[in-house]
Amino acid sequence: MTEIARREPWDRLARAALRPEPPPEGAAPRRLLACSLAGTPYALPVDRVRQVVRVRPITPVPRTPASVRGVISLRGTIVQVLDLRLRLRLPALEPGRASRVVVVQGAETGLTGLLVDAVTDVWLAAAQDLRPPAAPEGSAVEALFARGESFVSVLDLDRVLDLDGDC
Repeated sequence: MTEIARREPWDRLARAALRPEPPPEGAAPRRLLACSLAGTPYALPVDRVRQVVRVRPITPVPRTPASVRGVISLRGTIVQVLDLRLRLRLPALEPGRASRVVVVQGAETGLTGLLVDAVTDVWLAAAQDLRPPAAPEGSAVEALFARGESFVSVLDLDRVLDLDGDC
């Protein structure tokens, strides 16, 4: 398989995230990056995603919380990588071929990488498709996205990135 053929699906996802689409009546839609953890779909706000990269060697950092996998170098910038599975109290799993690091912009933390099992799609969520979370205050879920017959948890990145808080 050529390099262009392997890169094409990611290029298509990136173009889909940037493609202007008319908002539905009443409210502006939100773009969500769909990712998978332990076979369950989750969503991240696209406006906070800077890039999606393949998993590369992660250098462990001593005396950090268990959810901090370590750091990677991204074009000369040191980026801390959090294991999103561990951050959300899911069982640990070694990264596989489909695993990705989603680099997000934190409000106070700068760039941080989130290790996910896979990145699958970019969704457009109309305001009427977003519901308040069912979990109590302090949860890592900011909203539920009604997608067909099921709901997808939209993660609150500020809460996920706050290592002093609990998800």
